Parts: sequence; structure tokens; C-alpha cells
Amino acid sequence: MPDRGEAVVRVRAISLNRGEVRRSGLAAAGWRPGWDLAGEVERAAADGSGPRVATRVVGLLSEGAWAERVAVPTSALAALPDKVTLSQAATFPVAGLTALHALARGGPLLGRRVLVTGATGGVGDFAVQLARLAGAHVTASARRADQAPALRRLGAHEVVVGDEIPPSPKYDLVIESVGGRTLGTALAALEGGGVCVTLGVSAAAEVTFDAREFFFAGRTTLYGFYLFKELRSEPASVGLRRLADLVAAGQLTPHVSLERPWGEIGQVAQDLMARRFPGKAVLTLD
Repeated sequence: MPDRGEAVVRVRAISLNRGEVRRSGLAAAGWRPGWDLAGEVERAAADGSGPRVATRVVGLLSEGAWAERVAVPTSALAALPDKVTLSQAATFPVAGLTALHALARGGPLLGRRVLVTGATGGVGDFAVQLARLAGAHVTASARRADQAPALRRLGAHEVVVGDEIPPSPKYDLVIESVGGRTLGTALAALEGGGVCVTLGVSAAAEVTFDAREFFFAGRTTLYGFYLFKELRSEPASVGLRRLADLVAAGQLTPHVSLERPWGEIGQVAQDLMARRFPGKAVLTLD
């Protein structure tokens, strides 16, 4: 039975994230995977909060979203504008909210220099667009040169190719999801007073850097990011609605590379982990 502050949602679409796919192969028996979901409310919350029955919604769970029906706290649920599809909405929770909250660590971004590494991934895709929308000068980092045109179309002013970040220009904010050599060199590219938000280690967890660079940069910050910790200060529903409104207004475009039926989750998960596509993969349920 759902709690009084939970709505029962009929799930129509989910999107996959590397973290949950990786954990699903390591977790103990009984763990229920799944973070991102979109669908319709079948039963409204008993306490009167949140969307009404039949409302199209997007939601976030700490586990269990890979299901036909789920109970979702209304604090983690947002109604969708008519112009936003369920497949688009399913990309919002982890990737969209991570980008939104990570960029907020840099404060006002108008006229600031922002670097986004791993820019072709789900979080990077949102981060490039949102940083550009906030008025930042955006540099995107990609592994391959053939990815540069797509990143420029996304909104990047400049593209850096390879696993090393040049020491100049300097950046006020770095959104870093690669780890390893990329994080180590990105730290050396921080402006004095700058912030590097590290939110993933897709290349390597161990990082080395030249500490002498920090003697000249002065006060800089390396911030370890964990989405569910960030959401303690602002309910997921707030950010989800902001993302939905931006998409409805045509100011933000989720990148759905693959949309497949739920039954193909095994192959799609393998393709995700092997980096066979950029952006997000969405699985649909009838």
C-alpha cells in the first residue's frame, strides 16, 4: 500500500543510467533497480498532495522504477505540459536534475566560462544546453573529433577533443564526469575561485594532478556530487517541473538516441555500457 504522500503511477517509459545498470549486476537479491520514470497517475496521494488521477507525470525513485506500477512520493513527481512526450520526460530525473543541480554549484553563470566533460552523455547533453541557456561561454569535451559538430549544434561555443584538458583557457565551473586523466587536467584548468563538480568516473576512479597549479590558482573547490544528497534541500518535483517547462517552451531538447520496448532492456543496457550511442536510451511499456 502506498503511503499517504505517495501517488500510484502507471509507468509508460523509463530511461537507463549507467549507475543503475552497473549496480543491477552487483546488488544483493531483492534490490529493485530503476530511477527514472514517466507515466500516468492511477491513484492520487491520499493526503491530497501532488497530481490528480490521469495526469501525465515524470518521477524519480531511489530504486524500483523498473516496474509497471510504482508508488512515488509526490515530492518527487511533476505534472507534464501537453507538449512534452513521456519519452522525453523519462530522461529528466537523473540526467536532467544532475545537470541542473551541478550547474547551480557555479552560481550565476552569465558571462562565465563553463567546461562540460563527457558532453555526449546524458548528463553532459543537458549540462551543455542548460549552461548555454544561462548565458555561459560553454566548452564541451569529447573523446572523438567526429562528435564536435553535434556538440556545437547543442550549444557549445568550443569543443576540446581527447582525454586531456589544456591548462588554458581557465574555467569558472567544470562539470566533470569522466575521472582519471580528464579530471586531473581539468583541475589545472580551474580559474582562481572556480569550482569543479565531479559526478562520475566513467574512465577511471584514480586521479593524479599537479598540485603546483593550485599554488597559483588560489582558492578553488573540488565538489563531490551525489544527486540524492542534493535533493534533500530541494524536492525533485521542483527541478522536474523546471525541466519540463523548458522543453515545452522549446528552450531545451532531450537527446533520445534509442527508444525501444521494455523487453529489449538487456541489449540496450549492454549498448549503454559499451558507449554505442550518445544521449539517452528510453524503454517503453505498453
